Amino acid sequence: MYLTDRSATPEADTSPGRRRGPGPKVAPVVLVLGTVSLITDVSSEMVTAVLPLYLVTTLGFSPLGFGALDGVYNGVSALVQLTGGHLADRIRNHKLLAGLGYGLSALCKPLLLLAGSIGALGTVLALDRTGKGLRTAPRDAMISLSTPVERQGRAFGVHRAMDTTGAMLGPLAAFFILRAAADGYDAVFGVSACVAVLGVVVLLLFVPGKRRDAQDGAGAEPRPPVRVGEALALLRLPRLRALAGCAALLGLTTVSDAFVYLLLQRRAGVGEEWFTLLPLGTAVVFLLLAVPLGALADRIGRRTVFLAGHVGLLTAYALLLWAPDTPLLVPAVLALHGSFYAATDGVLPAALAGVVPEHLRASGLAIVGTSQALARFCCSLAFGAAWTMWGDGTALAGSAIGLLCCAAVAGVVLRPSGGPR
Repeated sequence: MYLTDRSATPEADTSPGRRRGPGPKVAPVVLVLGTVSLITDVSSEMVTAVLPLYLVTTLGFSPLGFGALDGVYNGVSALVQLTGGHLADRIRNHKLLAGLGYGLSALCKPLLLLAGSIGALGTVLALDRTGKGLRTAPRDAMISLSTPVERQGRAFGVHRAMDTTGAMLGPLAAFFILRAAADGYDAVFGVSACVAVLGVVVLLLFVPGKRRDAQDGAGAEPRPPVRVGEALALLRLPRLRALAGCAALLGLTTVSDAFVYLLLQRRAGVGEEWFTLLPLGTAVVFLLLAVPLGALADRIGRRTVFLAGHVGLLTAYALLLWAPDTPLLVPAVLALHGSFYAATDGVLPAALAGVVPEHLRASGLAIVGTSQALARFCCSLAFGAAWTMWGDGTALAGSAIGLLCCAAVAGVVLRPSGGPR
């Protein structure tokens, strides 16, 4: 999609049910879903914050072994997103699919207490990410369908800000649990499971149920179930192909968060007891900037903000490669890392509102999300292998050069017909 082409009025947005004109800046369902995501992210990020150190230092995994597990953690959800998005559109019940996804992830948290080998951990993480894959597209579809096109960036920014509040509280909770509990890692996994269940309860009680199709008026014949071929036909849309292709291209050179934190720990000499707080720095910046940058993308164009976020990430890579002997290295890298997510994470799904028809919205979101997540899965595997064979500096330098080239290509591909914005 041409991320800045806000003046177009595509066929997808002419349906009678599309809300336009004045109204609340953020729909209530966005706030409720944001609360669910906040609670769930407290649970997930508690685990994510301790997992790299737990695997590398406690279980003795090599960077290649960790890269494989990290790839599973991020890649499985990508494969499942297509299924979740299609099923949500087919049965026209986004809440049901999202609830199944949240529930499966909650069930997996206690299983981490029993997994001690790479095979067992891989299986549990794959199931957990299956839950994430099932819920992501239906959840984002509910946000998109409840919001006018011109406010998509703000709506996703609000949701991502609430989601990131959980991502901020999760590592903080893990930090205090590790310091207070004798068997710290087991305590983190146990508390994480309890919090995940709370998120599922909030979803079931407060998120509205099955949604009437916007094109089905009173007494009208219901729309037939969405077929697989109809969802795949979305790939014929040139703007959707452009967006999915660029998301994949940039994802191939986006080093996973866990590797960024491990590199920062090594470069800055961060003690192991402080490692779990590194994601907190990223989350704070993300929280502060998600809504302003989402609203800015609605005003000046999503392509500009999206590409600027990748420039910030490239700057963070440069700082990690240079590793200046200054106490500002840690806050600078974390600030750039958080800015990258604030400028891209909500802007990407917001860009789809003017392209994909409402009854295929979850499928369209899944196609783009899957292309990006699969690319990041490949990047995790490649980066872990490169680190093992040639060292972390060479691996990061390769990613930085690749990101620079891919961002330049994306800037050309996503340029609207009227010129860059």
